[in-house]
Amino acid sequence: MTMDPDTLAALPATDATARMQAGEFSAADYARALLARVHAVNGQVQAWAHLDPAHLIRQAEAADEARAAGEACGPLFGLPVGVKDIIDTADMPTEDGTVLHAGRQPHDDAFIVRAMRAAGGLVMGKTVTTELATYAPGKTRNPHNPAHTPGGSSSGSAAAVAAGMVPLAIGTQTNGSVIRPAAFCGVVGYKPSAGLVPRTGVLTQSPAFDAVGVFGRSVADVALLAQCLAGHDPQDPATRPRAMPPLLATARAEVPLPPTLAWVATPFWDRVAPDAQAAFGELVDLVAGRIAPFELPATAADAVGWHKLVMEAEIAGSFEAEYERGRDQLSASLQAQIERGRAVTAVAHRQALARVPLLRAALDDVFDHFDAFVTPATLGTAPEGLASTGDPIMCTLWTFLGLPAVTLPLLHGENGLPLGVQLVGRHGQDAALLRTAQWLTDTVNAAAAADA
Repeated sequence: MTMDPDTLAALPATDATARMQAGEFSAADYARALLARVHAVNGQVQAWAHLDPAHLIRQAEAADEARAAGEACGPLFGLPVGVKDIIDTADMPTEDGTVLHAGRQPHDDAFIVRAMRAAGGLVMGKTVTTELATYAPGKTRNPHNPAHTPGGSSSGSAAAVAAGMVPLAIGTQTNGSVIRPAAFCGVVGYKPSAGLVPRTGVLTQSPAFDAVGVFGRSVADVALLAQCLAGHDPQDPATRPRAMPPLLATARAEVPLPPTLAWVATPFWDRVAPDAQAAFGELVDLVAGRIAPFELPATAADAVGWHKLVMEAEIAGSFEAEYERGRDQLSASLQAQIERGRAVTAVAHRQALARVPLLRAALDDVFDHFDAFVTPATLGTAPEGLASTGDPIMCTLWTFLGLPAVTLPLLHGENGLPLGVQLVGRHGQDAALLRTAQWLTDTVNAAAAADA
């Protein structure tokens, strides 16, 4: 079957791998189509920290040869995946977005890279990260308007998927570093429950909050990739032995009953841009009858301060060597975080972390009545300018609690840029959250089609 490169590159990941496994086109042809897209748009977007086209083609040709020899195809067969440049890859540099790690070449793949390859996926290249996955921006631009930030810290992963250069990408989130850039760039971003995906071989920033997340063009796409990355690794004590979560099958399944959603404006609603407030008002009206307002406990606003205290204390420990040897090579913002973190006492750190199970328990009963919280992913569309990656505050509470979150590109601001709709679920109920996300996507799309 002959398909032009633009059509190939635009296929959803689930569709592309199914067609490659059926022999409709080769993994090598698919990789070449994506590389053509890179050639066309990456000069403006600048999503890649390391990309070797010849290496990608060799991986794809090896996959085609294995399939032709009758070897079993994994669920990610032939799919190139962008890998954030804080995730170790044995065959490519991992430089962590800092000159202090320039030329760093890991000896081994991260757990998730091994899992991705074992499932048939190919490493497309390393995507741009902010400095040590914190706040100082990298070179990446927003694909919808290069004068606006793509968000961070997983800037390149979100932008590469949004620009059509790769069907899937992996990022990380310690505050809002998956959900925020996905929302700004207009793609689906999914941060799993804490402990679902191992972090071994990923740059350690804040062990209490670091999480691996994924980007794709659809809910099914992120479910497919995350399912292949999930697992138990004894080197990551946050994980535990468990059966493979049926993320993709559940996301694709019909909802047994229409979901009931809790609309959470959060204590920061007054900071949400007016056009975003209006867009969410229309969304709430659209699903009237299935959504009800919910006010968070008063302590929820305090979680932002608790998160910052823990995160900065742990950043100070994680990046002590970089600070001691090369602080002049670090951004002013990172230096300030480390210096604040060094002043945090062990008692304060422990007290803040002790709030996590208490606040999670306070919210847990809510999920007996609601399938998911609905809340903005960001304060508005991607801010103009490239000096900042935007405010992560709409993600902080959910990251603090380790709850699963997904952002859907269902709305737009007055400037035409994407607005993300964030859904948050009960800890450990990731599959159900993704099914609810698909239901909301279908509901909004059906209403848009009816209005067209």
